[in-house]
Amino acid sequence: MSENANKRIVLTGGGSAGHVTPNIALIPALKKAGYEIFYIGSYEGIEKKLIEDYNIPYFGIATGKLRRYFDPKNFSDPFRVMKGFTESITLLKRINPDIIFSKGGFVSVPVVRAAKVLGIPYIVHESDITPGLANKLSMKGARKICCNFPETMTHLPADKAILTGTPIREELGNGSREEGRKICGFTDDKPVLMVIGGSLGAQSVNETVRFALPRLLPQFNVVHICGKEKMDNLKLSVPGYKQFEYVKNELKDLFAMADIVVSRAGANSICELLALKKPNILIPLSTKSSRGDQMLNAKSFEQQGFSLVIDNDELDEDILVETIEDLYENRDKFLANMNKSSLQSATDAIVKILNEEIQ
Repeated sequence: MSENANKRIVLTGGGSAGHVTPNIALIPALKKAGYEIFYIGSYEGIEKKLIEDYNIPYFGIATGKLRRYFDPKNFSDPFRVMKGFTESITLLKRINPDIIFSKGGFVSVPVVRAAKVLGIPYIVHESDITPGLANKLSMKGARKICCNFPETMTHLPADKAILTGTPIREELGNGSREEGRKICGFTDDKPVLMVIGGSLGAQSVNETVRFALPRLLPQFNVVHICGKEKMDNLKLSVPGYKQFEYVKNELKDLFAMADIVVSRAGANSICELLALKKPNILIPLSTKSSRGDQMLNAKSFEQQGFSLVIDNDELDEDILVETIEDLYENRDKFLANMNKSSLQSATDAIVKILNEEIQ
């Protein structure tokens, strides 16, 4: 343990960036509060890649997905979860943390189950309006359950639920518009449209944006974060169009440069858009490919006047271009609504809860 640290915390969560970035957002505040931080994730999940820049001990465990539908892996994954539980017991005994903060995703389940067996207190955070399966399985033994939307409180045990919001990475607000333009090679003064497909990419959004480029590029420069292995090599030299598979350090500058944003509707992503005051179009995953949480998130933001929403099943080039033009034309209205929002980063509130639970 470091000289100034007197508390140990294990962060866990993974499977998508949405289960990791709030943990990352907590790291500076936890260090300031005197915590020694450890991370438990999967062997090679996205969480390992995202955490490696933060100089935090990282431990991988076996993990399996818990599905509500038939899949041959349903027969093998329970054994992986059991292995992950055993590995978590060993790791937690070695680390001996004072508390665990779980951001969800299936890797978190064996960790919090092990914590319960060992008598280690843990806090769960749910970003979406309705709790995911992993968090549902984790709630019973949790000391507190933090959430992001007021609507979520009705889905949680009243004696444990706390409306905190989602931790937002402070560095995202410290970008440079000029640096963003340099990174993308944009040299004119056209407004910038940013397209974010999520950490795993969004094929339908990617394809529609590319079909629409001949109509978009006369009006906008377009920066497109399209997901791993989803770049279009035929469009690498199109003027005014810059693609990235994934962005880390440059993201703050790309956000600073963006005038409007097209995004999926993961809870953490949309809260970042709100915190950064970026007028946006949300294209939530449909219930065909998700449990419907993104649709609920998007509806909430639409009702609050922060976002326009396009149904993924109705997405085509015409609808996308018309909605982008509508958003840009009326961007001041969306900015005004965002500026009225009382949403603050949840970092301080969550650190306070953690401190209270280990006293």
